[in-house]
Amino acid sequence: MPRPSRLPQPSSTASLILKRTRTRPVLGIILGSGFGPVASAVEVEQEFAYRDLPGFPIGGAPGHAGRLVLGRLGGIPVAVLCGRAHYYEGFEPAEVTFATRVLAALGVRDLLVTNAAGGIHPRFKVGDFMILTDHINLMGMNPLRGPVPEGCARFVDMTRTYDEGLRSELEAAARSVRLTLRKGVYLAVSGPCFETPAEIRAFRTLGADAVGMSTVPEVIVARQCGLRIVGLSCITNAAAGLGGKAQVVSSEEVLEVAKKREGLATRLVMAFAARLAT
Repeated sequence: MPRPSRLPQPSSTASLILKRTRTRPVLGIILGSGFGPVASAVEVEQEFAYRDLPGFPIGGAPGHAGRLVLGRLGGIPVAVLCGRAHYYEGFEPAEVTFATRVLAALGVRDLLVTNAAGGIHPRFKVGDFMILTDHINLMGMNPLRGPVPEGCARFVDMTRTYDEGLRSELEAAARSVRLTLRKGVYLAVSGPCFETPAEIRAFRTLGADAVGMSTVPEVIVARQCGLRIVGLSCITNAAAGLGGKAQVVSSEEVLEVAKKREGLATRLVMAFAARLAT
């Protein structure tokens, strides 16, 4: 028999939040590495530290502030997760995705997920942004394993995971800030080590254009909750074996590139929210 969950019901945490804010968010945003400054563009009505929200895991990845911000961005009410917990940090899948279930319980209809990723596609350059057209889950786990939450489906269709309408709005937002978006398939691994060159060659054969250590668990749960999803990656490094003989893939490189692109990332997300507001 599966172990009973130690987590509270997402609806109970959502109720606590809604009692303390006037904001009723329709857009949820999960800020990954390099996207943290987007939160500074929000007209904040209320914010919570993750440690004050029952069930929210507190991750330790650099640049992940561990705050939930509620307010308006581009004229639309938003709930912004400033940072995420990662599977590689030792959290269980249900813990990694708990905040996503809370977003759904808050009334969010649309979800923007962001991350830093390694570029696999030969035409991708460091600093590019990629809109997710699909994903491949090689994390070795699925967050839907176990008891089925009340009102949710056991078997979830993933055919059209990333909503075409939201992708079109994000592409239009990119044009408005004079940014060319790449398109591609994101492959998720568990981490925390970076991939070997042989693994990257295999991933390319599988059809992956970028690789990272997050996002897919949240997307799977968001689909089970009935949310529309759009995904955005910042290509912060060339994947292993693609950066020349002297290449060393490091977290420092990822964070350095992400910081250089955070201003453009903020403008893009603001423009996207403004388009949804209209």
